[in-house]
Amino acid sequence: MTPDISVQKNSRIYALTARLRERAISILEEAIADRGLPGAAFAVTSGNEILTTGFAGRFTYEADSPEILPETIFDLASVTKVVAGTAMAMILHDREKLDLSRKVADVVPEFTGAGGDHRRRQITFRMLLAHSSGLPAYVRLFEKAHTCEALLHATYNMPLEADPGAHVEYSDMGFILLGEALSRIAGEPLNEFCQREIFTKLQMRNTDYLPPASWRPQIPPTVDDRTFRKRVIQGEVNDENASVMGGVSAHAGVFSNVEDISKFALCILGHGPQLFRRETVKLFATRQSIPADTSRALGWDTPSAPSQSGQYFSQNSCGHLGYTGTSLWIDMERQISITLLTNRTWPNGDNQAVKQLRPKFHDAIMEELLKFQ
Repeated sequence: MTPDISVQKNSRIYALTARLRERAISILEEAIADRGLPGAAFAVTSGNEILTTGFAGRFTYEADSPEILPETIFDLASVTKVVAGTAMAMILHDREKLDLSRKVADVVPEFTGAGGDHRRRQITFRMLLAHSSGLPAYVRLFEKAHTCEALLHATYNMPLEADPGAHVEYSDMGFILLGEALSRIAGEPLNEFCQREIFTKLQMRNTDYLPPASWRPQIPPTVDDRTFRKRVIQGEVNDENASVMGGVSAHAGVFSNVEDISKFALCILGHGPQLFRRETVKLFATRQSIPADTSRALGWDTPSAPSQSGQYFSQNSCGHLGYTGTSLWIDMERQISITLLTNRTWPNGDNQAVKQLRPKFHDAIMEELLKFQ
């Protein structure tokens, strides 16, 4: 009798998933034992479905702290830049409301700033998305600006550190400006647009800016902030600049879990509900050619050796990292995505062990997946 091919295939997938989960969780547990992070959750998609999810550790290092679960909700930090800011830009581009070559000052005239630096008028939306605007990487604006309006005013008048288009400098400042500009184009706040047009349409039920109080028991703390807010930060954005902005910015502020981020990744890969034209996905996810030697696409990053994505993601891949220890990597060619969410910043952001963890973790998963393919 000929064996049932579907039974054989399902058996192989089950074995693959078991090996993959075992390796991934083992790596996470080792990092937790070394106090590289208190806990983590992950998800892997292959083809048009979520292949598996997994978790390890607790909210904090204390033995009585709540356990991390697949449904645990994390502060995405800069992964916000792709699931909210960049995704909003893609939708507006599809609707012909956003011209990437348009000058940002045409939408935000205040950005011409003080001092008469004519270079500011050269900055386009493409430059903001590609991190080549000339704006600095990061400024602790929250130390002097105590309202959203004051922080935006400081951004509009921030001196450039390079000529627009000449140099790549990954910039939170650029995305703060981008979020304000996109909100003006859309005619509504960033969080309202993203909730309606992205999170709800993809049935990302545990994703939003400004998580309600009822979500707090599912959200691990990110930092014991003893200098700025002087409290444990749990269920509110870790990033201080975003905090001053009320928790809503294109550079940080979204909370989510691994299942929801996997739904977003599947959309980017062309599965499930579709928010973007395929041409738009390709446009935004393709590495830019200017400036030379950049790894940046539009909003997205791409693998460049050595990469936090590890060594196996194809060149036709895109992804993003977050300060709190979050990451999303998507391989368009192999139709694979890996989401890793952690709160490695607890109790403070000094521990950098996640930089060694990420490539090791991604490599282990990709090795198992490539054996099956």
